[in-house]
Amino acid sequence: MKAERAGAALLCAMGLAVAGCAGTTTPVPSAPEPPAPELQAPGSAELDFLIARQLELEGRMPEALAAYRRAAARDPESAYLQRKIAQIAARQGELGSAIQHAERAFEIDPADPDTRLLLGTLYRVRKDTPAAEGVLRREDGQPLDEPAAFLLYTIYVESERYPDALETAEWIVENNPDSLRGWFAVAGVHEHLDQPLEVERALEEALAREPGNLAVYGALARSRRNRGDRTGEVEIYEQVLERYPHHQATLSAMSEALSALGRNQEAIAALEDLVEHHPDDARAAVRLSLLEYDTGRYEQAAARLERVLDHKPDDHEVAYLLGLVRQRLADPDGAAAAFSRVPPEHRRFVDARTQIAVIHEKRGEYALALEEVERARAVAPSRPLDLYAASLRAKTGDFDEAVAFLELLLADSPKDDELLYNLGVLHGEAGHYDRALLYMQQALDLNPDNSAALNYVGYTWAERGENLDEAERYIRRALELQPDDGFITDSLGWVYYMRAKPLVQSARAADQAEGRRLLQRALVELERASELTGGDPVVVEHIGDVYMLLDDKPRALESYGDAIQREPRSGEQPELRDKFERLRRELGVQ
Repeated sequence: MKAERAGAALLCAMGLAVAGCAGTTTPVPSAPEPPAPELQAPGSAELDFLIARQLELEGRMPEALAAYRRAAARDPESAYLQRKIAQIAARQGELGSAIQHAERAFEIDPADPDTRLLLGTLYRVRKDTPAAEGVLRREDGQPLDEPAAFLLYTIYVESERYPDALETAEWIVENNPDSLRGWFAVAGVHEHLDQPLEVERALEEALAREPGNLAVYGALARSRRNRGDRTGEVEIYEQVLERYPHHQATLSAMSEALSALGRNQEAIAALEDLVEHHPDDARAAVRLSLLEYDTGRYEQAAARLERVLDHKPDDHEVAYLLGLVRQRLADPDGAAAAFSRVPPEHRRFVDARTQIAVIHEKRGEYALALEEVERARAVAPSRPLDLYAASLRAKTGDFDEAVAFLELLLADSPKDDELLYNLGVLHGEAGHYDRALLYMQQALDLNPDNSAALNYVGYTWAERGENLDEAERYIRRALELQPDDGFITDSLGWVYYMRAKPLVQSARAADQAEGRRLLQRALVELERASELTGGDPVVVEHIGDVYMLLDDKPRALESYGDAIQREPRSGEQPELRDKFERLRRELGVQ
């Protein structure tokens, strides 16, 4: 008598509910009551088995394992009990004991597929591939069955035996062509072998057998994305949407692929579909607002972010994004209100407070700007914030304290070219240009590749109309280091302008021609600088100055007016409005 066969009968006899026990809800009075089956003697294998099973169901594994071992000691020829001991021992981390009992189960019943699969799994954990192959393959070398083949496949992939893994996966689909797992296994090997087209052929076979399977569609799309075929990826999503209109995950992935292709209007359409049919998808709404922002639809972006905040007022990331959009809309109050919603514990707090500081600084509210920077520094002190705070202290009129602060830092780091650069900037803002240049040259002595210092010296010389050849050399070196810096590009254009100015005003025709040539070069650089800086007002004013020197006054007036609309910096552009008004009156423009 075996424990696994006697267990159910004994449970019925003990009045416990098990599958297969007969019973009715209404007794039949006329039928004689059947005699109760004889209970097994205490300490039998069957009773130990039942106790072990109950303990296992209750999750009391050490006790269950002990009970199963007692049962096996009383019924040593039970392959089932040996397998149960192996399973629980493995779960308890007792790999050696688990293998020992699984091998005993295999010895008792070598034909049992469950035992062979368990033993193969344990050999896999022990990384004993030959032993695993021995129990998972038949005598003819073929896999025992499909579960054994999948385990072999896993073992081969883990040990990077990809040809063997591929052969095993192909065996699976040859024996069961409708096995999606099998086709995924074939695709998986080809992916490891970096054969994306073979990956997709296997997945297309799977799709042919189960059309519309979203997992297969997703794997096909990933494969095309991984090999850089974003257009092909979009084609897969279009197929999915034909079968499953408005499918949430597909619309989301499709919008990302379209954005990567630069097909922003189509990406927006996909996200609009997603937001319309899945209004609770806040992430999609945010992504849509960012695309709207990128395509210049700032009002729509702001409105969408505000709707998200109406439903999720504690989404501080969205509040920060709204602040950025409001800045783009030239709505500093709205931007500051949005940034103010970000709490100190949020990762965007320092950025948000710094943005508020910038808003105050542009308004000339330097004390308020400094307060915001100090709030940020209290949460996350950093060198950039230290330097910004020093700059603001100087602008509040506390120049000496600002310089003292930086010099204190410099005393600890005397070879810090960044500190020397910032000391130069402070002195320059205070009108101490010679001292500013001295600090810049000291910074360059320490670091000849400090592009900011190179640009500062070059632009300062250009503004003064001195050392123009050397100024151009400094600025060109800065551009080599930072080729897409719009402000350095502006400096180069300004050097050309300053070189052209005396030539255009010369009485000699040859000088005038050379001056106009330099002005055209200046325009090329300044237009590029405007593009790189997003239309910085100083750069736009410089473009107006070039047109004035070319005697193209209508275009000069247009540039000056454009600069005024872009929040000019009064400290750097003290004459902008006067130039605009004088030229407007001269041209008779209302």
